[in-house]
Amino acid sequence: MRNVATSAAIGLLAIGVSTAQAPVGSYPIQSVPLTSVRITDAFWRPRIDVNRTVSIPHILKQNEITPRISNFLKAAKALPGAYQGQRYNDTDVYKVLEAASYSLATTPDPALAKQVDDIIAIVAAAQAPDGYLYNPRQVDPAHPALGAGADRWTWEFVSHETYDMGHMIEAAVAHYQATGRRNFLNIAIKSADLICKTFGPTGRKDAPGHEEIELALVKLFRVTGNRTYLDTAKFFLDQRGRPHTTPPPVFPAGDRFFAYNSLEYRQDNLPVTAQTRAVGHAVRATYLYSAMTDAAVLVGDQVMGKVVDALFADITSKRVYITGGLGSVGSTEAFGDDYSLPNLSAYTETCASIGGMLWYHRQFQRTGEGAALDMFERTLYNGYLSGVSIAGDTFFYQNPLESNGGNRSQRSAYFDVACCPANLARLMAQLPSLVYSQRGASELYVNLFVGSEATATLGSHTVRVTQTTNYPWSGDVAVTVAPDRPMPFTLSIRIPGWAQDQVVPSSLYLFAKPLQAAERPVAKINGREVPVDIVHGFLNLTQKWNPGDRVEISLPMRIRRVLATSAVVDDRGKAAIERGPLVYALESVDNGAATTTLTIPLDTPLAHSFRPDLLKGLEVITGKVGEQSIMAIPYFAWANRGRGEMRVWIPF
Repeated sequence: MRNVATSAAIGLLAIGVSTAQAPVGSYPIQSVPLTSVRITDAFWRPRIDVNRTVSIPHILKQNEITPRISNFLKAAKALPGAYQGQRYNDTDVYKVLEAASYSLATTPDPALAKQVDDIIAIVAAAQAPDGYLYNPRQVDPAHPALGAGADRWTWEFVSHETYDMGHMIEAAVAHYQATGRRNFLNIAIKSADLICKTFGPTGRKDAPGHEEIELALVKLFRVTGNRTYLDTAKFFLDQRGRPHTTPPPVFPAGDRFFAYNSLEYRQDNLPVTAQTRAVGHAVRATYLYSAMTDAAVLVGDQVMGKVVDALFADITSKRVYITGGLGSVGSTEAFGDDYSLPNLSAYTETCASIGGMLWYHRQFQRTGEGAALDMFERTLYNGYLSGVSIAGDTFFYQNPLESNGGNRSQRSAYFDVACCPANLARLMAQLPSLVYSQRGASELYVNLFVGSEATATLGSHTVRVTQTTNYPWSGDVAVTVAPDRPMPFTLSIRIPGWAQDQVVPSSLYLFAKPLQAAERPVAKINGREVPVDIVHGFLNLTQKWNPGDRVEISLPMRIRRVLATSAVVDDRGKAAIERGPLVYALESVDNGAATTTLTIPLDTPLAHSFRPDLLKGLEVITGKVGEQSIMAIPYFAWANRGRGEMRVWIPF
């Protein structure tokens, strides 16, 4: 299978926006490409394999069982009947095609490749001659689906037309980069050309109700070189907070569309350069912030850069859960008031965690700050990974931090609104491209501690990197470098915030007891201890590297109790349990009724041990309170043994 990926990592991470007047720039830090990294890790390799062999096939099958594939056939007039399902369900097909494409890029699979091509042929048949591709209208144009609007684009504030086509474009770019074939890319180009012809300074002046097309158009620019796609992406950003061609109707208070379509809910209340407080639907917001970060870099917009920095500070200091989850208001899937972080009713949609991760990675690529990757890692191991079962075939849409054992304590095989499973699968399939980055020919970054083998191109030379670790169960990491000749460069290894007594990049959470001097990170080069001088979250090791040079990092992995600032009302008098990057939870299956009534004093002795028999292997935390034995498991693993009560924050 031919691979046409360039030095920019394929997929969600190497994208941007620009303007017709400004030169196209690039992120100063780039991912080592997906196809240049092989995961060997005992923690992540099995999960990537489950994603490929279980999750992706399961989602593909669910799209056949539910009306999602048949809607395309109806739009192509190959099946009779009305459109069924939500107006954004087309994206469930597109996102799993994207996930499958990333998987094919690293693991050839003829059967999966054929299945993907068969679906692409159905998508092509559904597309209108002018490029329009939106099943909720095309199945029966005289009777479009609820929320689609009577005519094309007129209800773009809620129709998800550009959202649907945006995910199609992203999938098509991924497929082209993975296979070199244009059968899907040509569909994407046709739709993108229609969008660019329809919207713009001389066309419709609307802002998409659900951000996504901005990201997709830039990806398409990067593989086609067509600058119009960049210009239109930037145009959509600039339309927010401004008058639109078709103003949304005024919904009366209490109307089912009212709460979901306010200007603030969809980040259309202010120009983007004035949006320094995170508001509205959390998924839409994180997609918007990703596009704004692209603009800050690729257009050189310093104002935009200051705004996304302010948003990062706002979220990490007032609106993020300890698991990395985003969005506390369930009724609107939205950010709440300052410090409003309830646990039982936490919405924390899996897609919002993913959106946050895409943004955090861009922030790192823009600034080089390890704090952005700290947020990425916290979300990856907790609020993201909790979204899929150990088996890989059931999913959480919401990820609360407390459960009374009701419906939200059981994952589902699929959903009526099924955005999360395929979104989760497409990110999992890209994990290899998240482990390493580089800054030009002079600096190689270790972003994540994942057992792996990688090849990076630094200038005219290559450097092979081998990383061995039992992370997240152990804090010991070894990185061996093998340049094709002895050469100088900087090897920058992230030292996580949690290893520096910082839970998140703010005072929103803090450790109950600080680390002692003997518990600080330790680093060695070829067995010789070196000072751990941390700059912007990284240990920067600059020297002439020889083949076989080995760096060893030891991170403190003591069990820690975490407190929230008193402004978080729901966490007052409570503490969470962490070890390394992992947040732990008490489940009733291990603790009985004590899950909801137990008090664990801050000085309670706690121990950890590995249980290979438990859910394919987990490091558990145990202790005793009075006569009651307790056991906590990693938060991501809860709800894998049936319904039950759970809590992260425990009274002390």
